This record gives sequence, structure tokens and C-alpha cells, in this order.
Amino acid sequence: MVSQFADPASLAALTSLDDPIRRRLYEFVVERDEPVSREAAAAAVGIGRTLAAYHLDKLADGGLLAVSYQRPAGRGGPGAGRPAKLYARTADEIVVSVPPRDYLLLARLLVSSIEQDAGGAVRSALGTAARETGRQAAVDADGDVVVALRDCGYLPQSDADGCITLRNCPFHSVAKDHLDVVCGLNLQLVEGVIDGSSAPDARAELNPSEGRCCVQVHGATG
Repeated sequence: MVSQFADPASLAALTSLDDPIRRRLYEFVVERDEPVSREAAAAAVGIGRTLAAYHLDKLADGGLLAVSYQRPAGRGGPGAGRPAKLYARTADEIVVSVPPRDYLLLARLLVSSIEQDAGGAVRSALGTAARETGRQAAVDADGDVVVALRDCGYLPQSDADGCITLRNCPFHSVAKDHLDVVCGLNLQLVEGVIDGSSAPDARAELNPSEGRCCVQVHGATG
């Protein structure tokens, strides 16, 4: 018999974010480009290293953070000591629905239908809808591109040159098997954000790279 309750592990992972210290640590780590050490995380939220390590390990145990090990630059061989434990955002998704719902299956079915549309009308309609959704998100965000992108599920990061890198793909689970459709959707969605924004010189372009969204935005800030 299929359980009618949410996965206990997923519930436990999300419930762990109720702790304000743990939530601050999580937010600090996922906003970083590079893996974060216990010392850096502790300093960022103003707590001791031991307490930070405890909470970071709990987040990792729950699947909310990924763990890696690395020795400091220039140190290696015998006597170098143990590698530092580092934490980073994970690409895995944790979704809880009570009672259970399988929206991912629905998304995959819809995308498969788009791929089988030889005439291209369905794909064109998807692009139009995505662009309008992005435009409305920008209007709701008072023209702020970064806020609008965040509201659409992205993790935008701006640099001094006005380039915005989207550090995640909100549709990653579907994109793995339907890259062409999802990347096209991402581009239309982000272009819609630009259309409705207060950054007329901004432009979106496809620039795929491992571990982030395939779209980058240029000329939106700076």
C-alpha cells in the first residue's frame, strides 16, 4: 500500500530550518559561490566554530548541504593535518506535499508533449507564457531585475560588471532529461523579466555551465 504521508526524511530536513541559527547558516552557505568552511560560516553568523559545525553537519545529514574535504593551499603530505570540511549548496531538491502530489511527473509529461509537437505551436506558446510570466514578475518587483529573478525561483548573483549569474536552475529535475526545452523556457522567462524591468540595456544570453542556470544576464546592474 502506498503511504499517504510525506517522506519523513524530507519533513525532518525542512523542519530543521525552523532553528534560526541553522537557517542563517544555510542561507550563508547557499549564497556563496565556493564551498564554505566551518570557521567562515561561524564568523558570518556570529557563533562559535563548534556550534556552527554541529548545525552544518545536521544540514548535511538532512540533504540540505553537500560536503567536501580540502587541504589549505600549499599544505600537503605527511604532517599536513586533516583536510578541512567544507559545505556547499546541493543541487538536490526536497519537496514535501501533504497529501502527496507528483508535480514533477506532471512537468515531465508536459515537456515530453512539447518535444513531440512537430509543428512547434506548443513550444511557441510555452515561450510566450514564460516571457509574460517573467514580465509580470518584474512589474510586481517594481522593475528590480534581481528581485524578480529571485521571485521566479532563481539564485541571482551580480558582479561589478553588471553581469548576473543564476546560480541554480529552478527546473533542474526536469532539465536533466529535457535540456533543450527547459533552457529555452529559462531564456524566455529571463527575457520577460528584462522586458518588464527598469534596466533597458540588459540582455539575456544562453551560456550553459555546470552547476548553474544556462542563462546569464548582462548590463542589468553596475
